[in-house]
Amino acid sequence: MTSTNHRLLSLDILRGITIAGMILVNNPGSWGSVYAPLAHVPWNGLTPTDLVFPFFMFIMGISTCISLEKHHYAWSRAIAWKIVRRTLVIFAIGLGIAWLTMFCSIWNALAEGDISLWSRLGQSCWTFDRIRILGVLQRLALAYCATALVAILMKHRHIPKLIGGLLLGYTGLLLLGNGFAYDETNILSVVDRAVLGVQHMYRDNGIEPEGLLSTIPAIAHVLIGFCCGKLLIETKDIHTQIQRLFLIGTALTFAGFLLNYGCPINKKVWSPTFVLATCGMASSLLALLMWVIDMKGKKTWCKFFEVFGINPLFLYVAAAVLSVLLGHIRFAFGEATISVQRYIYSQLLQPLLGDYLGSVAYALLFVLLVWGMGYTLYKKRICIKI
Repeated sequence: MTSTNHRLLSLDILRGITIAGMILVNNPGSWGSVYAPLAHVPWNGLTPTDLVFPFFMFIMGISTCISLEKHHYAWSRAIAWKIVRRTLVIFAIGLGIAWLTMFCSIWNALAEGDISLWSRLGQSCWTFDRIRILGVLQRLALAYCATALVAILMKHRHIPKLIGGLLLGYTGLLLLGNGFAYDETNILSVVDRAVLGVQHMYRDNGIEPEGLLSTIPAIAHVLIGFCCGKLLIETKDIHTQIQRLFLIGTALTFAGFLLNYGCPINKKVWSPTFVLATCGMASSLLALLMWVIDMKGKKTWCKFFEVFGINPLFLYVAAAVLSVLLGHIRFAFGEATISVQRYIYSQLLQPLLGDYLGSVAYALLFVLLVWGMGYTLYKKRICIKI
């Protein structure tokens, strides 16, 4: 039996798997030496790497549902402000990471120039005219905000209709607006360039993978997770929960791959088929984990991922900051300077393991380093909520 005040360990484990996966694929030793399953697909299609972010968004929908259930999904100024405040915090952290990345890049680029310290510092700090506005955390913030507001403002029986409307409307937008063109003629690129400006976008053939219009299906994505969260709350028997999650997962996955022939699965435009397929696989994986962990009681193997699952966003942010620092802090090495990250990969791991295996080894070591930070919090029962 489960109840709303019983924390599903399987949900924490799935959350931890996705965070560990996101950190792993974001931190190879060398971007030129990445095994295909650990790289994003260039355009249409899926790799395992393309699953980690949408899986986390699906879980965020479930977590939002469970969190708001304690307040009976009722509107109040306090709840509304809490939603808005969390949205602003997550969005601001995303911007902060983008700023830090650009600061470090410009600081290093100006290192060899004949420029004063204060001028170098000023140019490195003032990058707001070209900072990337959107990103992973910003998308999480916007999708969370929309989902939470829908949850407290709309009758829940109408949410599936809203999901269908968002996905159908976005499909029409893609089909009519050249939405599967990998260039600047894509309607998504046109809108992002007009609203954000090219200087504030990710550089990828004019496509911003976390752009404005593609936030529409991302909201539907989180709402699907919310509906699955409602299922877990309203269905008390764990056997029935697992069966229903498997059915939902199978149906969504099948629909996503079937409709792929007319509407390609594409992460960069967050196509409706991408939403269906990844939500379906996430639902099925959660059902499997519930069967293994919560029903069969096989928990000894999952402690590693539980550490990530307890403080997911904090550890993701910590990993992002650490990655920037290791990639930009330089020291003298021979007649040149080299970053900490480059030294570990090229001088220690690559000679021993080769290009690709050394690159994976660096990523795994990085994950272990972040896990060590998380384990300290886990042992002290500290949960840092963002």
